[in-house]
Amino acid sequence: MREKILSFELFPPKSEKGFSDLKKAVGKLNEKEVAFFSCTYGAGGSTQETTFATVDWLRSQKINTAPHLTCIGNTIKETINILNRYKKQGIERIVALRGDRPSGSGVSSGDMSHANELVKLIREEFGSHFHIEVAAYPEMHPQASSFENDIENFKRKIEAGANSAITQYFYSKDAYSRFVDQCTSLDINVPIVPGIMPITNFHNLKRFSATCGAEIPRWICKRLESFGDDVESIKQFGEEVVSELCDHLLSDDAPGLHFYTMNKSAPTLALWNNLNL
Repeated sequence: MREKILSFELFPPKSEKGFSDLKKAVGKLNEKEVAFFSCTYGAGGSTQETTFATVDWLRSQKINTAPHLTCIGNTIKETINILNRYKKQGIERIVALRGDRPSGSGVSSGDMSHANELVKLIREEFGSHFHIEVAAYPEMHPQASSFENDIENFKRKIEAGANSAITQYFYSKDAYSRFVDQCTSLDINVPIVPGIMPITNFHNLKRFSATCGAEIPRWICKRLESFGDDVESIKQFGEEVVSELCDHLLSDDAPGLHFYTMNKSAPTLALWNNLNL
């Protein structure tokens, strides 16, 4: 069996306490053998400085780091400067995204409008130095006009030079397998790693899923609703559901798993241990 690509995602904290909590979580997560830790980058670069601070700390700990980089909100010159910064730090992996303009802000959309343009720029300016990850949406990007349009956009990113992809989280293994089959039929043959979101807080998950286009199957919603404010039952059920999903994905030869940790170690490590990774 080929080696699985296992990775953890973090977001840049907004406070000193948040940074302290992140360091503790990373200390525990880093005991596991993973390919990299990714670090998100806010809409329009709104978390740019805290992203840099988080990436700087991760690199100081000798952790393989894959910063997210969006094209919305940055000029080409600014983007190249950021990439040069990362290259000097020994970073060799970038998660290249379109990004969203911060709502109600006056931030310029920048010189690029689509992720494939960012991928193309990275390849033109840095050759093969960076391994480029891009996003994939098994249940369709929330702003896409159709599945066909969405997968064509994905193909453009791969043709521009992306090496692999990380999906939006999902809870239907069929959505993922059908998406991969569709990609294969279009000669898209890069690894497409499932994004995995632990279930610990139903209200937060429901709200976030509504904005990012990730579907929570009705049967899962109904079970979670039935627990009311019983936090422990929600966590236990969520752990069972997501562990089973991951087990199915790995058994069906998914190339790996990318865990959205939400800067917490316990939920992700529970899944890790259940799967004997």
